[in-house]
Amino acid sequence: MDPRFRPGDKVLLIDAKSRRYLVALREGGQFHTHAGVTPHELIIGQPDGTTVRSPSGARYLALRPTLADFVLSMPRGAQVIYPKDLGPLLIMADVFPGARILEAGVGSGALSMTLLRAGAEVVGYELREDFAAKAGANVTSFLGEGQRYRVEIRDVYEGIDETALDRILLDLPEPWRVVKHALAALRPGGILVSYLPSIVQVCQLRDALDAASFVLAETVEVLQRSWHVEGHAVRPDHRMVAHTGFLTAARRSADQPLG
Repeated sequence: MDPRFRPGDKVLLIDAKSRRYLVALREGGQFHTHAGVTPHELIIGQPDGTTVRSPSGARYLALRPTLADFVLSMPRGAQVIYPKDLGPLLIMADVFPGARILEAGVGSGALSMTLLRAGAEVVGYELREDFAAKAGANVTSFLGEGQRYRVEIRDVYEGIDETALDRILLDLPEPWRVVKHALAALRPGGILVSYLPSIVQVCQLRDALDAASFVLAETVEVLQRSWHVEGHAVRPDHRMVAHTGFLTAARRSADQPLG
């Protein structure tokens, strides 16, 4: 990748008070804040990690945004899965390059981008056309054209057309209604992962997984606490990102359910 910024690139600008601004660079463009106007031409052609000064004297650190930066700043139609959960979701689903994945409930596309960037091939099922359009636009905006990604406007509760899938990831309120469809759509050994806000929902999902050919079910919650480190003053920060959702994963066995 060319380390220098070009028109069309996204840039993360961080000011002296650590405020963050996500900007799409363009010829003749301007970045406006209370501190004044910064022409995009001061950033275009500069290397990643440079510091630019606006005509009014404001200083900004210019960086290429990470996936986490983009997820927290991108246009959204639905609540996104936070970065602290996206990493564990990748590991729990054991996503690998070329994995064939069904994602149901694509929302604003945060999970889609994470899966695609890991090299997966993703089919999304989404009920709302506006969410599907937003997810597609966000994926293209961050990753560019040509991704192995398509979103269908359909209800996953009514069935799954794809077969021999490696993984199924669900971000919807009643994932237990998908278990029977996932049983037919996943290859033996395939993994189903669900993201849920309520432990009551998790219990209902776990009951459905136990009744079907799924094994090694586990549920985790990820809590993120940052630390203040300044010289010898070291302590946990007063605020933390605590509960956002429960992550549940299980594997499809080759055996049929008993009973």
